[in-house]
Amino acid sequence: MMTRYDCMRALAARLSDELIILSLGGSVDEWYDAAPHMRAASLFQQQLGCVTPQAFGLAAGLPHRRIVSLDTDGGLLFNLGILATLANERPRNLFVVVWDNERYQSIGGPPTHTAKGLVDLAAMARGAGIEQAHTARDLDAFDRHCVEGLAAQEPYLVVAKVDGSVRAGIRRKHSDGREDKYIFVRHVEATEGITIMGPSEHN
Repeated sequence: MMTRYDCMRALAARLSDELIILSLGGSVDEWYDAAPHMRAASLFQQQLGCVTPQAFGLAAGLPHRRIVSLDTDGGLLFNLGILATLANERPRNLFVVVWDNERYQSIGGPPTHTAKGLVDLAAMARGAGIEQAHTARDLDAFDRHCVEGLAAQEPYLVVAKVDGSVRAGIRRKHSDGREDKYIFVRHVEATEGITIMGPSEHN
């Protein structure tokens, strides 16, 4: 089975000016290490169930910009309603990757509902109305879906079936959530030529 880190490296090699929202857990440090050129463009989200909804909001607000959601099986299962929203709203610039390692890794590894082989997240997405919803089980297939997903003019979702390993010996992300937010917002401001958060006002 492929590793999440190898998938991240494959995806990162195809990114340049996209904006990334990603989930908590081991994927944070792995993405920080696998995609150093995308660090400022990545919002490290720390709430389960909020990654793809936030990515959708960003896609709606910046329709000319490609947005990538790096979600998890546990995170998506927390908020399946987002699939129906994507199907109805059909953002043309949103690529969703779901890391499915069949466990809640950030809380010690208890199994998610995908662990028994009965729950198919891609099939659920298609049932909600997302036509381009796929499952990748090897790196070549995942890379092919990255190419297609980053060029698609409709919501595109790929569930990456990865093993439960966490990459050892990688550089750890040392910023906290507040700092991450400001880094990301300032990157969006600089690349879009807009002001989102003005200077603080002192009385």
